[in-house]
Amino acid sequence: MLALRILTALVLAPLFLAGLFLLPPGGFALFVGAFLLLGAWEWAGLCGFGGAGRAAGGLLLAGLAAGAWFAGLREAVVLVGCGAWLLMALAVVRFPAGRRLWERPAARALAGTVLLLAAWSGLTLLQGRSGGPWLVLWTMLLVWGADIGAYFAGRAFGRHKLAPAVSPGKTVEGLAGGAIAALLLSAAMAAAAGFGPGAIPAVAAASLLVIAASVVGDLLESLVKRVAGVKDSGTLLPGHGGVLDRIDAVLAAAPVAAALVAAFDLVPGGWLGSASA
Repeated sequence: MLALRILTALVLAPLFLAGLFLLPPGGFALFVGAFLLLGAWEWAGLCGFGGAGRAAGGLLLAGLAAGAWFAGLREAVVLVGCGAWLLMALAVVRFPAGRRLWERPAARALAGTVLLLAAWSGLTLLQGRSGGPWLVLWTMLLVWGADIGAYFAGRAFGRHKLAPAVSPGKTVEGLAGGAIAALLLSAAMAAAAGFGPGAIPAVAAASLLVIAASVVGDLLESLVKRVAGVKDSGTLLPGHGGVLDRIDAVLAAAPVAAALVAAFDLVPGGWLGSASA
């Protein structure tokens, strides 16, 4: 299973990187939108919708994304998404309290629409900034580092359950290992970009918040799957399950990263901006 997961990742990673660095902002928006529409199809399935309902959900999401793009509302969507993820973190911590609400298909559908739209807005805003492709890559490396580090640290040292009611396999030790791995990757990118010592607090704070968001995204999808009574969101990706099973952490990390980049003014000319010069 691990070998199959690695093989799938080796196919998807170059494809994503090509789209990230080679496409203009509009093309990247469509490229990322295609992946999120696949995620929307799977999320609608987790809500119990059939083919017609899934298609309608995808069309709604595409229409909202187009409206946000042309009306200049992506920043507002990101802020709404960050607020929504604070509520999602509370829902994860309190679960199984609130399960009856999550059992309502309409509630799951509303949450999915907001979160998917916020993720698309965050990624496209990041990529469109000066040094934007590097900022997106930074975000993805934080997510991947946290995920891979948690997997191996959890297997080696995991003893204390992180959120047993939501995802019994995740441990506090895995969380710590993932955070350390992701922070090391973030530090490496900051060093490569020639970031000065004065920027270290902002970079560290942003990195920790993005890592925390990615963990909440992972756990929320586990919560939704638990309520829906399924193990994977789909079967599209061999060894990984569905698209949502691979982008769940990104759904939370992307809007949080976009908000933090703007709040800390990490670009242009600073955080990774020099790497694109």
